[in-house]
Amino acid sequence: MASELTWRQAIERVLGATISPLHYNEITEQIIADGLRKSLGATPAATVNAQISASIKKDGLQSPYVRVAKGTYVLAKPSALSLAVTSKLTPTVSVSEESEAQYDIVTSFGMFWRRNAIEWTATPKLLGMQQIGATPVDFNKQLGIYLLYDGREVIYIGRTTDRPLGRRLYEHTSDRMAARWDRFSWFGLLPVSEAGALGGLPATYEAAKMIPALEAILIEALEPRQNRKRGDDLSAVEYIQREDPEIQKKKVKESLELALNKL
Repeated sequence: MASELTWRQAIERVLGATISPLHYNEITEQIIADGLRKSLGATPAATVNAQISASIKKDGLQSPYVRVAKGTYVLAKPSALSLAVTSKLTPTVSVSEESEAQYDIVTSFGMFWRRNAIEWTATPKLLGMQQIGATPVDFNKQLGIYLLYDGREVIYIGRTTDRPLGRRLYEHTSDRMAARWDRFSWFGLLPVSEAGALGGLPATYEAAKMIPALEAILIEALEPRQNRKRGDDLSAVEYIQREDPEIQKKKVKESLELALNKL
């Protein structure tokens, strides 16, 4: 059995198969689709971006990658033209621009997650994946901001600081909001490691980074018609919901009981 490709080998395989620049999210999706990596971790897109950014920062003109836009890359070609492009583009890449995998304020978020996909307890599992096939992350202990929806209408906005996200949402299953919401969105501040663990809350934030973070949250949450782009590339850290396995177990159990009762 052939050994698994390294992240660098997989990235270069994907970029080498196209002449078009690709965002690191697209590179990650293609790696997964082509089965180039089986071990993805919890933050595969962050890993891909980190691998490319580290190469550009460390190797400079010798890096196999060329950054053509924010988070978007092509494979360098050994020609005079590409060397000219590389020398022009690479020096403009700053460390802050390269480190896009974790947004400066909002490190992760989920949009329109289903209430009925969660087994509600005082410590529910809020499972999300950065890409299909990635290691699920439990955001039960995440801190930040959340919204409750009745259909598509926002009916409540709350924050999680003294109590984690999972606990706050659980409380809304039995308070005055209990019968009114069926979906929720959340924006988290705790960083996510490659292994899927949540880190600590930073002691301070740079004031200059707060404004784009607040703008991004509002654009994502409210979806204004006149905003033609998503919330300042927050899509880089979006997590799709994964149903709690306990829900499926319950469905199977109920089906078996129903079948037995019909005998």
